[in-house]
Amino acid sequence: MNKWKQISALSAVLLSPTLHAQTPADALALHQQGKLAEAAAAWRVVTQRNPKDAAAFAAWGSVLSQEGKPQEAVPVYQKALALNPNLPGIQLNLGIAQFKLGHFALALAPLRAALAADPGSAQAQTLLGLSLYGDKRFQEAVAQLKPIAERDPANAELHQVLAQSCLWAKDSCALEEFRRILQQNPDSPSAHMLLGEALDGLGRGPEAIEEFRAAVKAAPREPNVNFGLGFLFWKMHQYDDAKAAFEGELAVDPAHAQALAYLGDIAMKNNDSEAAVTLLKKAVQSKPDLRLAHADLGAIYMDQKHYPEARAALLRAVKLDPAQPDTHFRLGRLYQATGDAVAAQKEFAKVHELHKKAEDDVLEKMSGAPPPLQAQP
Repeated sequence: MNKWKQISALSAVLLSPTLHAQTPADALALHQQGKLAEAAAAWRVVTQRNPKDAAAFAAWGSVLSQEGKPQEAVPVYQKALALNPNLPGIQLNLGIAQFKLGHFALALAPLRAALAADPGSAQAQTLLGLSLYGDKRFQEAVAQLKPIAERDPANAELHQVLAQSCLWAKDSCALEEFRRILQQNPDSPSAHMLLGEALDGLGRGPEAIEEFRAAVKAAPREPNVNFGLGFLFWKMHQYDDAKAAFEGELAVDPAHAQALAYLGDIAMKNNDSEAAVTLLKKAVQSKPDLRLAHADLGAIYMDQKHYPEARAALLRAVKLDPAQPDTHFRLGRLYQATGDAVAAQKEFAKVHELHKKAEDDVLEKMSGAPPPLQAQP
């Protein structure tokens, strides 16, 4: 029985069309018949017989892409491109394959080349804009996507990416885009939050607060909505309102690390060191990379003359964000208090270097990173 199985398998191989598909016409016929695996194997044979045939490599890459194998298609397209940079469509196909893999930075050059070759290509225009967003080049993404979105007002997904690009670029076009979303769904808490984030990024704090209030009213148990409102109040030094909002977030998520940290900061500002330490410790246990919590713990320990603990907390805060001058100032004061004048002077010099502190905004605190782009076009 085993012998007959071996003979049968050997016969299947010998009769396989790919063994006889030795010309581009044979490979093309298999492709047209929808026999993608056989067509890919056939194009491979063609390229082995003629390794200078750029069109054969391009066709092979196209079949691999249709098979859902962009990882294999990329080097094949690159070979075709090396053989003939002017081969029609090769730059676009390579850009599409890189985009599908989520290699947004690598997709930019071929997509730009495709667009230069065909300025009217809507596909190249759109994929270039999406790749710029995926590569976090938000201002460039805005410039690329805005005219495309204006020509296609019904494309909700495209307008959403444009809105996020505007938001992360702190461009006023975010207001128009998120207001468009609100017009379509006036009760959407997420749309109110996003519009609030955009307003905050543009320095329009009171208007941002109103949007977050609307979001809280629409969905008081939506994750992060109370925290966002609290953070906006905190930024404006309205600590009683901030405290109420942060406590509202903890009612939804008792382990919300950032709400705990900011409540601890408010307690510290109110000279309630015991409550502050409890809240701040709980925050860093849940989320060890909260700079504010470590900085505040360092300040409290320093006031209590617990210098080793203060130094450890402040150094941790500096490591998490070395660009914040307040932590360097506190560390300088600690070194002064412990008699290390040289180290203190170095920290105070850093404070002078960092003379302009970049103000945090609600977008960074709530989101941390822009929404990921779905790589498939």
